[in-house]
Amino acid sequence: MTRTVLITRRAAPALLIALASVTSALSQTSAVAKAIVPTPSWSHPIAPILYSNCTTCHRPGGAGPFSLLTYDDARRWSTQILTVTQSRFMPPWLPEPGYGDFADNRRLSAEDLDKIKGWVQDGMPEGNAAEAPTPPKYTSEWQLGTPDIVLAAPESFTVPADGQDLFRNFIYPVSVTRTRYVRAVEILPGNARVVHHANILIDRTAELRRQYASDWRAGIPGMELEIGSGDRFDPDSHFLFWKPDTPAVVEPPGMAWRIDPGNDLILNIHLKPTGRVETVQPRIGLYFTDKAPTRAPMLLQLEHDAALDIPAGNSHFVVEDELRLPIAVYALGIYPHAHYLGKQLEAWSIAPNGARTPLILIKDWDIDRQSVYSYRKPLLLPAGSVLHMRYIYDNSPANPRNPANPPIRVHNGNRSTDEMGHLWLQVLPVHAIERDRHGHDSDARMLLERAWMEHRLTRDPTDRLAAYNLASLDSMSGNASGAISIYSKLAAAEPTDARIATSLGAAQQQNGDWRSAIATYKHALTLDPAYTDARYNLATVELQHDQYDAAAADYRALLQQHPDDAAGHGGLGAALAQLQQPDAARTEFDRALALDPAQTDTLANYASLELGANNPQHTQELLTKAIAAGAHDPAIYQQLAFADQQTRHPEEAEAALRSAIAVDPSDPTNHSLLAQLLAARGDLASAITEQQTALRINQKDADGWSNLGVLHAQSGQAAQARSDFERALALDPQHAQARANLARLNTGAAKQ
Repeated sequence: MTRTVLITRRAAPALLIALASVTSALSQTSAVAKAIVPTPSWSHPIAPILYSNCTTCHRPGGAGPFSLLTYDDARRWSTQILTVTQSRFMPPWLPEPGYGDFADNRRLSAEDLDKIKGWVQDGMPEGNAAEAPTPPKYTSEWQLGTPDIVLAAPESFTVPADGQDLFRNFIYPVSVTRTRYVRAVEILPGNARVVHHANILIDRTAELRRQYASDWRAGIPGMELEIGSGDRFDPDSHFLFWKPDTPAVVEPPGMAWRIDPGNDLILNIHLKPTGRVETVQPRIGLYFTDKAPTRAPMLLQLEHDAALDIPAGNSHFVVEDELRLPIAVYALGIYPHAHYLGKQLEAWSIAPNGARTPLILIKDWDIDRQSVYSYRKPLLLPAGSVLHMRYIYDNSPANPRNPANPPIRVHNGNRSTDEMGHLWLQVLPVHAIERDRHGHDSDARMLLERAWMEHRLTRDPTDRLAAYNLASLDSMSGNASGAISIYSKLAAAEPTDARIATSLGAAQQQNGDWRSAIATYKHALTLDPAYTDARYNLATVELQHDQYDAAAADYRALLQQHPDDAAGHGGLGAALAQLQQPDAARTEFDRALALDPAQTDTLANYASLELGANNPQHTQELLTKAIAAGAHDPAIYQQLAFADQQTRHPEEAEAALRSAIAVDPSDPTNHSLLAQLLAARGDLASAITEQQTALRINQKDADGWSNLGVLHAQSGQAAQARSDFERALALDPQHAQARANLARLNTGAAKQ
């Protein structure tokens, strides 16, 4: 409701006079206040401003060209300080105020700018040195303290004195023996003068290192990489980003990220020649936490690089993209990216009710000052919201950052003289589990990934990566036939791609067509004999279908290429165990566990071998380790129960079987085994209950009905026992045990 205030003509002059009096009084007060404001000095407030906003770079050993830790430093560079702060070139902060409330905002306030200007104009007074704040302390090494693990690039890389920018990918094998959770990461670039920015990628399968087996140690070239996520849905989820003013990234509570045995980290570095030959050998420090993550974020990308075809002289070239969110999310952070022609970068979200949420606006883009920006508070974006990206490029001579003079036509590409238009948004689903379009519960991030990939395909039906990811989503969701359809089309379009062929084989295997899978894996190996995934998958499916000699041969071929492949040694051990070579199998199992002590398949297979060899104590040790490593297969608990029985620990055996039932209550076998165990301990009533449960699950089990009859007979329920034996014989007239039990029961009744 709008309130209307009526002022009569007669009252107006009095009101105006009163306001004038107040204004006069305020002016006098302001004048008095100005008279008592102290002259800005180094001690206060200049040192606090510079310490809070400048010295992460401007310090000895930092990326800045000079230090600002002392009064003498600041006085010496005062002219430059005044120039770059008044123009807002420094501190580096590109987002416009009012378009996203960001944490760690380095944009100086108008008040701070006035203080710096006044200090310089007044001759840079030092003030009372005793009142100056203590300068921040920066170590020459790790700002977060000693890391739990330090990863060093195996070899240095030489950057030439001049030429184009370079992009290098340093590969770091991570030597962990169990899954660890990373709460913080810090990067030491090795030579901050030459490193513009860097980001970390996680290679779950060490794929890149295998592709470049002979020359990965000094890094490999390239700006954008395609890296598989392995056999689980594991999307990019964190901004693991380095800039001179952001050497360390500390994750929010509950958002540590996972690193597993066998993983590699890849440091993708943007290198800029400095005018002289430089070397760089970066290091990465990892800081662990014992707390597993409780929140699972995801990175979404908007882009339309295919539209980047910018004519020379065009000063207002627009590229746009949008993405509809299928679920509600919180936006946590944002990373816009373009090259030298980028001018204005903007992103926003439109909710289903039309409400507009600004995500970021940069009116004067500068690639040399790009950064990741985290929101001070998460932004709620409702389901159905549409994310928008709008970038404007300036390819005219008026663009001072244009690398070409005169301007030339520019297309999308990985070189710094090409262009890009990317917007990454880190989001956290409001609900970790959401219903998919078929009404099934699904990882909410998979729904985001599907919406993203489908959007890419509507824009470009030939987008190979989007199609591949959709096929992977189908496979992970249990839709093997859908995955086969997509992979088959991709394989026809790219018949020499071993990865696509291998993925097709995996989908065929998932669909139960293991013979076709074997043929497809063999075809993939004709395309690339060194493709490890195809060789491993082939050996594994051969092992699963009793082709033990072939499996052993393929595992050995894999290990000849990669002697430290823990899963390969474990698979070979399983094949040798089936080939009745227990000593050789133990050697392979021990080798696998030395490389990866938490390898659950190897632990379970080794335990099966030891159980059959009447080594129950070793079996217990192996299975206990498997369960601790996260294995919860009912068969593992079942084996543990057998081992517990052999070592005469019936209580532990019962607990193991109940754990198996808790994992899969629909498996009748474990109910039957528990019934036998309870009967042996004299608890016939509970044994009967468990056996009846097993038979409710599988009513056509003649053995089960015969066993239930024995339990009823032992508990004195002859009529019920007779009915059970007759039920068993109705299912299997040749069931000798049931017939003998029924005869004994009838004989006993006749004697009575």
